[in-house]
Order: sequence, then C-alpha cells, then structure tokens
Amino acid sequence: MAYKSIFFLVVTVLALSSCVSTKNSTYLQDNSEQIDSIISINRIKKPYRIQTGDLLSIRVKALDQELVGMFNPVDESALGATTEESVYFDGFTVDDHGNIRFPSLGNVNVLGFTVEEVREEIEKELLEKYFKEQANIFVTVKLAGIRYTTLGEIGTGSQVIYKEEVTIIEAVANAGGINEYGDMKDVKIIRQYPHGEEIHSIDLTSIEATKSPYYYIQPNDVILVNPLPQKAIGLGTSGLDVFQTIVSIGGVLASLILLATR
Repeated sequence: MAYKSIFFLVVTVLALSSCVSTKNSTYLQDNSEQIDSIISINRIKKPYRIQTGDLLSIRVKALDQELVGMFNPVDESALGATTEESVYFDGFTVDDHGNIRFPSLGNVNVLGFTVEEVREEIEKELLEKYFKEQANIFVTVKLAGIRYTTLGEIGTGSQVIYKEEVTIIEAVANAGGINEYGDMKDVKIIRQYPHGEEIHSIDLTSIEATKSPYYYIQPNDVILVNPLPQKAIGLGTSGLDVFQTIVSIGGVLASLILLATR
C-alpha cells in the first residue's frame, strides 16, 4: 500500500508541474473582466535610426526620367518590380563608418539618421549641385526590408519582412510561431545600439505587450525564445503526454519491483 501511495503522489505532482497552462501559451491575453472590451493598442515607437550594415533602397525620380537615370542602378521599367536580389546588389549598404556611396555625391554619412532625414539630405544636395527646382526631383529612401534573426523554441534562422513597421507578433508568426515548449512570458530581444547590444524582455501572453517600447522590432534584432522547465523534465506539455510517460515509467518500476521481490 505504501508503494501505491507514493506512486500516486509522484504521478499527481508530476502531472501538475509538467502540463503547460493555456495561460502560458496564449498570445496577448486581456485580463479585463469585461466580455466585450475594446483594446486600445498604444503605439510606443521611436523612429528607427540607421546603423552600420543596413541596406537602403534609394530612388530618384523627375519629370524627365532620363536626367536621373544615373542615380537609379536598377531599370525598374525592365524589371517590373524591384526584387530582393536587385536590392542586395544595387542597394546602398551602410559601411563601418556610417557612409553610403551615392552616384556623383560620393560618400554620404547616414549613421544615426532616420530614412526621412536621409531623403531630405540627398534631395538637398542634388538640388544644390545638379538640378534646379524646375526639375521637380523626387527622392524616396527606404530600408530594404526589416531583417531579424530567431533562435530557440521558434523557427530558427534569418528572416526578412518587406514592410516599414513590423510588430513582434508579426515577426514571430513569420518565423512559424513559438512552439509548445517556448517561454512566451519572457521572450528576449537582443537589440543593437551605437554603444553595443542590449537585451530586453517582453511578455507575449499579456495584452500589455502592445504598450511595450519593444513591441515593434527593429532591423538586426535577435528574438530568442528559451524553453520552459517542462522541456527539461521531458514529460510533455499536455495531460495525455504526461499520462503516457508516467505509465511507461510505472511499467518499468513495477517490473523492477517484481524482480527485486522474487
């Protein structure tokens, strides 16, 4: 009887400690008791400032497009659309000194600037050195996609999303989502700054995550999802997994006890 009592006690403790609660695996939960609550997502997002290694797509347009052809390395009329490969080979990479080499203008420092500030600077220099106001030149500057890396209990690898703004929810979904062993309450974001890297944390199970300054990812972010303790125990995440594992363990223990008592 003592063996049975101990066995059932162990089973109960392991079952309670091994199953992953739905509260730990559900995104953006609203803790409000209202049935039909209206969730207001506050946009806490600072303008992104360009870093070394960023890839910029810059296009110059005018009334007479032939006048600005030299500033546009890709013939968009022939391609129909700018492809990822064309941006990689013909875009403008920010070097270790924070410069890009722009046709005729030479080195243009863009480190720490927003894309809007870069647009204004290039447009200003072109008007001062090459064109008159009557040319009606139009400059566009964009980041060539938001590139980031995912590691841990999520689809791992380098990812890219071609949008100007990307939330961490979109980034996670694009990588295939966090698996059942991932710790959604403490998702790490390793972010690059001019002074070095910093590690931030965000709880993706809470609606409060939408108010976090890290809800919007930045280029070159690393999203790290560590495993839950249940994975280290190895008993599974659902009640069925735990039951099957315990039955197997129980069978082995029963066999050992029978052999020992013979």
